[in-house]
Amino acid sequence: MLVLLPPSETKIDGGDGPPLRLDVLPYPELDTVRKELVTDLVELSGDLVASRKALGISPSLDSEIARNAAIWTSPTMPALLRYTGVLYDALDVRSLRGTAAARAQERLAVGSALFGLLRACDPVPAYRLSAGSALPGRATIAARWKPVLEPVLATIATGELVVDLRSGSYAALAKIPGAVTVTVLAEHPDGHRTVVSHFNKAHKGRLARLLAGSRAEPSDAAGVATLARRAGMRVERAGKALSVIVSSDAAMH
Repeated sequence: MLVLLPPSETKIDGGDGPPLRLDVLPYPELDTVRKELVTDLVELSGDLVASRKALGISPSLDSEIARNAAIWTSPTMPALLRYTGVLYDALDVRSLRGTAAARAQERLAVGSALFGLLRACDPVPAYRLSAGSALPGRATIAARWKPVLEPVLATIATGELVVDLRSGSYAALAKIPGAVTVTVLAEHPDGHRTVVSHFNKAHKGRLARLLAGSRAEPSDAAGVATLARRAGMRVERAGKALSVIVSSDAAMH
């Protein structure tokens, strides 16, 4: 089973790993696009105004542009330790121990705008690039990734179950045939339901933690739903699409 996470805009600084080497990352068929995107970001970082526009950030986040300038030379750390934010706080991979930690390393991956696909322990530097970034004079991030990333993910999906927890913009980088998808819905006192936006990340993070560390190895959407229900989550299934149902109060936490 592969649990595919979205990345996060926020990333931890520093690291104690050597500078980025694309040749140590898995899926070498992605390296051409990886190198092009890194090169584009480094070059773009020399123009603060253009960088802010492309990355959708304000001058208060110019430190993010400085990160991009140093992508080739800054220290690295494992991908799952680099990303932070609501989903990764709920996942809390650092607290996993023993066999649960080993399973998480095998099962968790990140769909990255810069690197395409990363496994849990892949060494990456801090950087700023999102799926919706618009690099000047270049095709969209999705247009660059789709032709090379979709075949990689399709191959993975033929051999194991993929649980796709990516958000919409990252899911658009590449489709995954047969993947289990997850939506978080808030149920209100009158019974109507709405899609949870920001706080869906926390609930997806909790599901990712459960899937990552469990002794069980679900082989289909029904198995994922059963595992989640046994852990106390309220889950409904329609084919390969799962809905995690939370109360409207819980949707905000």
